[in-house]
Parts: sequence; structure tokens; C-alpha cells
Amino acid sequence: MTDGQRTTALRVLVAKVGLDGHDRGVKVVARILRDAGMEVIYAGLRQTPAMTAAVAAQEDVDVVGLSMHNGAHLTLAPAVVSALRQAGLDTAVVVGGIVPDVDIPLLQQAGVAEVLGPGASNDDVIDAVRRAVHTGAH
Repeated sequence: MTDGQRTTALRVLVAKVGLDGHDRGVKVVARILRDAGMEVIYAGLRQTPAMTAAVAAQEDVDVVGLSMHNGAHLTLAPAVVSALRQAGLDTAVVVGGIVPDVDIPLLQQAGVAEVLGPGASNDDVIDAVRRAVHTGAH
């Protein structure tokens, strides 16, 4: 589906999974996506993969965005992808935060659609979410 064919705004769930309490970045991303016309649901801090999948199902989101700053991205992001699939959802997952370049292929192999690192621009964030929706979950 192209943006021109879509009649509703993209719905994006943003969440902080695990014990990472750094939430400034995810709140900035939520505002960037909202200002781009997307509907944003903020799940808050200290979510589990199962909780994230449950909210994604309840809110019927198009994309789940995860903010990772604690080094647990190789454990938590795949766990969220798995929880979504176990819930019967093919929702795309976008990861942003502190992710070493060498870990990006591992996240993609685990089903993460897009990965954004430090310094990603507003346009980078918006484009990654839109690409994730258009290319679908991996």
C-alpha cells in the first residue's frame, strides 16, 4: 500500500523494553513521528516483550519502535519480534539507539526491519518507519 492509498495515519507503538530508563530519545522520536502525521502510542518504560506484543495487538499498530540504550538489543529486540509472531502478528519492528554497526545484520536476521543509530535525522526516522511498513516484517 502506498501513502496515497492509505486512508488512515500509520499507527506506531514506541516502547522501552527491559530495564533501560533512558527515555528522552524515545519521547523525541514519538514527537517526530507525531509531527509527521503518524499516530503514536507510547508504552512507557520497563516493558517486557510480551507486554509490548499485547499492546501492539490491542492498539492494532503498523510498526513497533524500540529504543535501545543499554546494550541488550541482541536479546530484547529478537524477543519482541518473537512475542509479536507468537501473538499472530506480522508487525514490523524498528530499533533505534546505541547499536554497534556489527550488530545490525544480526538484528535484521532476527526479524528487525530497520535499525537507526545515534545521529539519525528526523527524516531518517520517518523514512525508516515508512519503509518498515511498506516492506513488511521480515
